[in-house]
Amino acid sequence: MAIPSGSGTEVLKRHYIHGNSGAWTALLTGVANHIYTVLSVVACEQTGTAESIYMRVDISASGTAIYLVDETLPAVGTFVWNDKFVMSGTDKLEIYNTAGNVDWYISYIDQDWT
Repeated sequence: MAIPSGSGTEVLKRHYIHGNSGAWTALLTGVANHIYTVLSVVACEQTGTAESIYMRVDISASGTAIYLVDETLPAVGTFVWNDKFVMSGTDKLEIYNTAGNVDWYISYIDQDWT
């Protein structure tokens, strides 16, 4: 993606997944000519069982994954990722947790240059 030189929009957004269980799931799927600044990601375990959580960015939805989180989430525990990072174009932010029931919440800035 070229560096934007025209007008565009910048919007604060959020997305959530209620009860993710044992599957890689897209938390944020990028679109061409957009830049995303992820502000925070929160994971909260809901079943009372400790489990592993993972977060990765699939670069340009190419299958090349960059892992950001590999943590153990305690029973009914909460994990907060507050480090900002940028995704562009068709990057995809994916999350995974083992067999339990985890709620995920993301807040981000979407800059649209289409």
